[in-house]
Amino acid sequence: MTKILVSSTLAALMLVVFSGCGGEEPKPVAAPVPMAECTIDKAEAPSWACGMVDGYDDMITSVGTAKMSKAGAGFTRRNAMANGRSNLAQQIETLVKDKVETFTRSTGIAEGETVDTVSSQVSKQVAKVTLNGSKQLAYWQHPENSDIYLLMGVTKESVNTSAKESVVSSFKNQDALWQQFQAKNALENLEKEFETK
Repeated sequence: MTKILVSSTLAALMLVVFSGCGGEEPKPVAAPVPMAECTIDKAEAPSWACGMVDGYDDMITSVGTAKMSKAGAGFTRRNAMANGRSNLAQQIETLVKDKVETFTRSTGIAEGETVDTVSSQVSKQVAKVTLNGSKQLAYWQHPENSDIYLLMGVTKESVNTSAKESVVSSFKNQDALWQQFQAKNALENLEKEFETK
């Protein structure tokens, strides 16, 4: 009886072993993990936090960030806002400077140092004035380290309005240039460079 029991058990065991060795089923292939549009420190973030800003065509935008401070979220948010405004100022200065130089060349007035001087004065002044109208457009806080990310923006129209006023004012301060500016009827070109409604 023991021999029959052992033989039956051995036969059942061999059946299990041989049936498991048959054709192996293919292992499922893992689907590729889709990349997030924006990842910051291994956390999925809104696309604007990585500089891919959509839906704000009438604005100049910039991202400001700040590491979470022991002083709290309010303090950290103010730092992120200051960082965003600083980035915004650099963009505005570059944009305005390029437009002023294009404008002065197209109107045929001023050359060399004068253009650079007026261009620098206007770009800094416009950045300073328009930053007062800048505002927070979006907010995101990193889920792990609590760093704060803000999307800051200012309307292109307010930048252009300030730029036009500053260009006229700067050229008026340079009498000879202002006479040439008026003689060339350059206001039309100014309007083209700094469009407002």
